[in-house]
Amino acid sequence: MARTILVAALLGYALFTLTTVLSAGVSATAKATGVLILPVVLVLQLVHSAPGSSRTPLHRKCLTLGIQALLTYLPLLMLHSSWATVSGYLAGSILLLLPPPVAWPLYGVVGLSMLAPSVLDGRPLVDGIRLAQTALLTGLVVYGLTRLTELITHLHAARGELARQAVARERLRFARDLHDLLGFSLSAITLKSELIHRLIPAHPARAMKEVNEVLGIAGQSLADVRKVASGFRDMSLQQEIKTARSMLDAAGIDVRAEVRLGVISPHVDTALATTLREAVTNLLRHSNASRCGIRAVQQDGLVRLVVENDGFDPAYRDPSPHGGSGLGNLHARMTAVGGRLESGQGQDGTFRLLAEVPVKKPPETTAEVRQIIFPPNGSAA
Repeated sequence: MARTILVAALLGYALFTLTTVLSAGVSATAKATGVLILPVVLVLQLVHSAPGSSRTPLHRKCLTLGIQALLTYLPLLMLHSSWATVSGYLAGSILLLLPPPVAWPLYGVVGLSMLAPSVLDGRPLVDGIRLAQTALLTGLVVYGLTRLTELITHLHAARGELARQAVARERLRFARDLHDLLGFSLSAITLKSELIHRLIPAHPARAMKEVNEVLGIAGQSLADVRKVASGFRDMSLQQEIKTARSMLDAAGIDVRAEVRLGVISPHVDTALATTLREAVTNLLRHSNASRCGIRAVQQDGLVRLVVENDGFDPAYRDPSPHGGSGLGNLHARMTAVGGRLESGQGQDGTFRLLAEVPVKKPPETTAEVRQIIFPPNGSAA
């Protein structure tokens, strides 16, 4: 639409010039010359007003501007003031193609030069001022409409790029959440299923209990996947600690968990819960740990989650071509909530993962801090 308006304005000025030339009291040869030259001037102006014209090489700009200047001033010798409106095209082209320190003085020179046709015609000075004003205003209109068209073009391109980036971010979010959810859930189902297979001959009652837990994990996984697809998924760190304890106990891993948390925001809670889930998934898949410590503490405006285990294997490499994105996902999550993530092997040979996130207490609210200490394979105290 903006481009159409610009072309319509340029055609309107050309039509106005054509009618002025045809009604002028000049010879037929002069009129024919004006009619033949006018389309060339219009084409040059369309080229100068085309998108990206300001980025053309300088020598081409000077060439086309020089031709337009010749076609603007030479016909004045025959057509006089009837041709003066064409100077508005030249004024606009100068503003479009040349740097501002050069363009604006030349723009003013073009306007002042339109005083000459009135002098040649022997007309009052006020007519020359009117022609100069018309040339300057026409140049501004041409310049403004062209720049507006370019701006709208860039705006549409930017909107398209933003839409593509939004789609890419949503795909990344979905892939990250799906990895975090299904990696944990499938590991849990596999581990529980292996435990059930061992328990069926000697402990059928406990095996049935584990089957019920597997069904619960599968149902929760389905609900989580649906939440991921809809874009809403809140998780609880304390709930994830209980789930992790159950899984690690089933794997025969000695667990000690300590939780001292107050009221934390849902996005921080979800980020830390996801971190714990990925840490436990990696522990079950990539280590042979016999002990695991989980510590979640809120102190000095920070929430710290520490997960340690003694089964780190420095020689392990994931053979899957699609593996290894878990820690990268966690780094992205921690960064998104203003936190940090550290992981690596300690001096005592244990593997330690630390997630630290700033948290602000709700205004005028004192957080009720609860302390839960899980002794090894014991009940909460």
